[in-house]
Amino acid sequence: MESEDYKRYEFKKALEELKDLHGRGTELISLYIPPDKQISDVVQYLREEYSTSSNIKSKSTRKNVLAAIESIMSRLKYYKQPPETGLVFFVGHIATRGDQTEMYTKIIEPPEPIQTFMYKCDSNFHLEQLESQLKEKDIYGLIVIDRKEATVGFLKGTRIEVVDYEQSLVPSKHHQGGQSSRRFERLIEIAANDFFKKIGEIANNAFMPLIKDINAVFIGGPGATKEYFLEKDYLRNEIKQKVKDLFDIGYTDESGLRELVEKASESIKDMKISREKDIINRFLREIKKPEGGLGVYGEDAIINALKSKNLDLLIISDTLKKRRYTYKCPVCNDTKTFTEKPRETPLCDKDNSEMELVDEDDLVEDLYKLADEAGTNVVFVSEDSDEGRLIKTAFGGLAGIMRYVPAIAP
Repeated sequence: MESEDYKRYEFKKALEELKDLHGRGTELISLYIPPDKQISDVVQYLREEYSTSSNIKSKSTRKNVLAAIESIMSRLKYYKQPPETGLVFFVGHIATRGDQTEMYTKIIEPPEPIQTFMYKCDSNFHLEQLESQLKEKDIYGLIVIDRKEATVGFLKGTRIEVVDYEQSLVPSKHHQGGQSSRRFERLIEIAANDFFKKIGEIANNAFMPLIKDINAVFIGGPGATKEYFLEKDYLRNEIKQKVKDLFDIGYTDESGLRELVEKASESIKDMKISREKDIINRFLREIKKPEGGLGVYGEDAIINALKSKNLDLLIISDTLKKRRYTYKCPVCNDTKTFTEKPRETPLCDKDNSEMELVDEDDLVEDLYKLADEAGTNVVFVSEDSDEGRLIKTAFGGLAGIMRYVPAIAP
């Protein structure tokens, strides 16, 4: 059974593929069918479009558009009604080498329901509705503040985004010559109030447009300033109600946001970044054990553990992109394998014939199939956190935790 992480990975990969495709003319059809749309209504709409497209002046464009519409209608015969989230067709003749084109079809059942019926014929596929579904849902508001400076930002999934950093004009509290202590204290409080108002406005303007999507707001800083800032009326009530916790931290610049996230992730375990950190730290503890523990990494070691059904957890960097392209000579059957698709058709070393692409493998897909057969849990981690970056840079984007330490042959 596919995990939500893997479905998201496949969905994201499909959109990346579609984004790179182009037609010679307005020959690529994007068809979005919401779940409540009747298939019979869609077919009728396509028949009308077919009639209209018969008048296209360009012979090749007319031929290709009509072929695409026919292809969609023939495929719709297999659906009594759209799936729960709707259906999206991307069909048309895409540009290949030189002035050649080839028919392309991609049918997607999106992770979230399609909201609007749409039919577009263009030189590229329209992905806007689907791209909006990739937006991170795990969103937190972040504020770090003291009297000298403050930073406002977001935690989106495992990625920290800085909205604004501001330094205050609040003078230090040591007494200035020529001014009475009371008057000087009053000037300090006026300057502090103005600074807090400014930070409140920045936070209000940043958080309010997303208030329904924000899971919680965290506020941090040294001393009692954060409590004072929250208690007064600098933040709108809707934001105050989202404040889940306050944390004592040492910094109030961008590094303070990272420290705030670190503290929050330690105490609130249902955050995406908390779950990710726990998984990666568990793996790191295993490989630090004297005998290597249950930790395993590297493509060959991971594949061997999966094939022997000894991998309990597979950790994959969501930026890992590894493909294998196998070409075969039609004359002598010799083969060549590439990890990147050649820009030009490779030639056979033996008889100089043009080779043909016969197989294209995605490493992540292959690993997921092996994991499914072995009953292995699969987790995709981002490179936004320090731990996630470590999996990518130090372990090649692949790591795992075994069920048991394999016996060493005598």
